[in-house]
Amino acid sequence: MGVSLSNFDAIVLGAGGAGLMCAATTGQLGRTVLVIDHADEPGKKILISGGGRCNFTNTGTVAERFISANPHFSKSALGRYSAQDFVDLVERHGIAYHEKTLGQLFCDGSAKQIVDLLLAECAAAAQSGGDVQFSFGKSIEDVSHGDGIYTVTVGGRRVTAPALVIATGGPSIPKLGATDFAYELGRQFGLKIVEPRPALVPFTLSGDEALFRDLSGVATETLVRFGKTAFREASLFTHKGLSGPAILQISSYWRHGEAIGVDFLPSRTGDWMLANKRKNPSMKIQSLLASALPDRLAEALVQRLGLSGQLGEIADKALSGAETHLHDWKFLPSGTEGFAKAEVTVGGISTDGLSSRTMEARKVKGLYVIGEAVDVTGWLGGYNFQWAWSSGWAAGQALAE
Repeated sequence: MGVSLSNFDAIVLGAGGAGLMCAATTGQLGRTVLVIDHADEPGKKILISGGGRCNFTNTGTVAERFISANPHFSKSALGRYSAQDFVDLVERHGIAYHEKTLGQLFCDGSAKQIVDLLLAECAAAAQSGGDVQFSFGKSIEDVSHGDGIYTVTVGGRRVTAPALVIATGGPSIPKLGATDFAYELGRQFGLKIVEPRPALVPFTLSGDEALFRDLSGVATETLVRFGKTAFREASLFTHKGLSGPAILQISSYWRHGEAIGVDFLPSRTGDWMLANKRKNPSMKIQSLLASALPDRLAEALVQRLGLSGQLGEIADKALSGAETHLHDWKFLPSGTEGFAKAEVTVGGISTDGLSSRTMEARKVKGLYVIGEAVDVTGWLGGYNFQWAWSSGWAAGQALAE
């Protein structure tokens, strides 16, 4: 990819989805870019995503499905580089893909195809006079800024550029090398940080609720609520607490010390139990619940409700109360499984100090922040990758202006 330079048009810190997208976009607009990552290879989070098949975007991408202190911030980038734009890129590279539930798009083959696509796009910079180079496996020793130039020291080598892009993500999944380096840099340059917390992460249960651990491995469709937000997908009991898509989704909104509500009967409306009592009074309550839920879960819930026997033997008021409880079963999580198991991070570098069009810091010329490092977090199901592509593209365009 050209001769080894020490002076570039832009230096991108982080070779994840956002960083690679930014580098490819800038390079193809004729600029020279250096991408630096302490990992020994690019796209490590991409490679493990979607069970190794990478849920690379979601056809339902809209700004309302992203969490941020400024809910409008993501609109510009998402509107200018859409899910369809990335799908078009995937198709141009001949990558076969399929749609799963709720608009989620996955590679038919391997997540490595997405990494290879991004690297091929970086290599394509040469066709327009640009150049994207890489530095892997070496830690950044110093980042400084003076006289309009950013200087980065990496592995004993000093490189400079008039523009610096922070694309090092958040602290989720530290086993892949994730750190809070982006926040350190943000603070160094005077940017505010919205308190980061684990998102898309399983809950832990303790005390009396820990008895549900006996149901480890049991999954069922639920509607899970926190405040005004609700998700209808599967929930899974684990040996530590609760997981599954609905739980991961609501975890991004949950606040410590508050309860979530789980509707175990989202498909049953009205007085379902009373109607069955009238129709079949000799049916046992556990059998009725087992017709809607996994057997082990039905048994555990009946025990918790303190009911047993035939429906005809149970007072109408008790049945109605049980049904109300099953539609809004309260769990008070003791916490989450933390950044180690979180797919992404809520919070990060505040959008207050960034341009939504260019991703550039308002008060620090030439400094850009993209991807998960920014206080923009998508729902489960390809949304966070789309934010990586969109924010990376927006910054890449601005770098070449």
